[in-house]
Amino acid sequence: MNDGSAVRRVIQDLRGLVVGSAPGTRLPSVRELTARHQASPVTVAEAIRQLVAQGLVETRSGKGTFVAARPDERRAPDLSWQTVALGSGRPGEPEMQALLALPRSGAIPLSGGYLDADLQPAAALGAALARAARQPAAWARGPAEGREDLRAWFARSAGAGLRADDMVICPGGQAALSSALRALAAPGDTVLVESPTYLGALAGARAAGLRVVPVPADADGVLPDQLAAAFARTGARLFYCQPLYANPTGATLAAHRRAEVAKALRDAGAFLIEDDYARDLTIDGEAPPPLAAADPDGHVIYLRSLTKSTAPALRVAAIGGRGPAGARLRSARLLDDFFVAGPLQQAALEFVTAPAWTRHRRALRTALRARREALLTALRRHLPQLAPSTIPRGGLHLWARLPDGTDDVALASAAATEGVVVFPGRPWYPAEPPAPHLRLTYAAAPPDLIDEAVRRLARAFQQTT
Repeated sequence: MNDGSAVRRVIQDLRGLVVGSAPGTRLPSVRELTARHQASPVTVAEAIRQLVAQGLVETRSGKGTFVAARPDERRAPDLSWQTVALGSGRPGEPEMQALLALPRSGAIPLSGGYLDADLQPAAALGAALARAARQPAAWARGPAEGREDLRAWFARSAGAGLRADDMVICPGGQAALSSALRALAAPGDTVLVESPTYLGALAGARAAGLRVVPVPADADGVLPDQLAAAFARTGARLFYCQPLYANPTGATLAAHRRAEVAKALRDAGAFLIEDDYARDLTIDGEAPPPLAAADPDGHVIYLRSLTKSTAPALRVAAIGGRGPAGARLRSARLLDDFFVAGPLQQAALEFVTAPAWTRHRRALRTALRARREALLTALRRHLPQLAPSTIPRGGLHLWARLPDGTDDVALASAAATEGVVVFPGRPWYPAEPPAPHLRLTYAAAPPDLIDEAVRRLARAFQQTT
């Protein structure tokens, strides 16, 4: 008889013993079962393993096999004490969980912060990681601040203001941002942000115990006069900003405002965290240089991630600053997680310095343009009242203004019922939103599904309005 039949025979025997025995009853030993069924010890051990996995028996090292306690006889755990021990939850956590949730089967995503799988350079990244993993040096402990050659690449991308020694490699942009907020401000301090702004920045600031104060922004970015007034009124020394294709609005800081923002920082003696997450997501024309490129006196803390423009699992970013601020950033990152895995750093460096990087960015520009146009066309066809008047020149999202009185949260919920995932605008505001919006992502679904997604959204819109 084959091994599979022998395993089943032993299982049936033990099941019969378990049914008629009290929990804790000792069962025949492996030796007894081997002799009884003329089976090998390996066969008997496999039968016992399967019954352990089913919760019918339990093994005790050096003592043997016993009937397990019945599920209904086990005391239900009482975890209520944790409510008191943990206290209140961190602000922003539910919104972040919703933002990162995977769409249910059959739903079409018009929300997300990462590229659709079809747009990710998975083959090139996989090949680079495989080569890196085979090199013993990649597994050794490197500098805590990250590989010098990778830091140098990030520094060059920031312009002339930063050097490799100013940068530190981080496991993704969110980790870099969280560290920067804690390193540059203390609990109770004020941080200024554009309104609306990246949800992860709001959650990170509140988790760090910071007071978040909004500064108005429009299609040309933050309003410099309002920024200067906010610095003067609050005494803040920190401003978080996405000058290029801001999430969620897609706005880019206009050329005529850049000098005014720099002046507001100098006058306040403040830092600006420049989140350059979308540097490689340009669709139309050429992106302006980072603010860090024209910052001789170290007001700008520069953050750039590779994750948004490649793949979610390439958790490689860098953050840097000049002088004592840079030293604080490096110390904060060391305390958070020591260093980023060497093979991942090496794979990232190999990818961004190879011809595959240029080819990927060229193909990505074309694909994002097609998807942005598909979403705009579908909105104009099915929901013209949501089609934005200002089209972002890059990034991943459209910021759709809803009619006054629309409940954006209820609309997002109704859309999910219809099988399309969108994200309400309310959580992106640090204070009361002046108007309802939806953030619609054109990079998360293929073009041939976008029209159907907007059809479903239109049905939800009709139900809620």
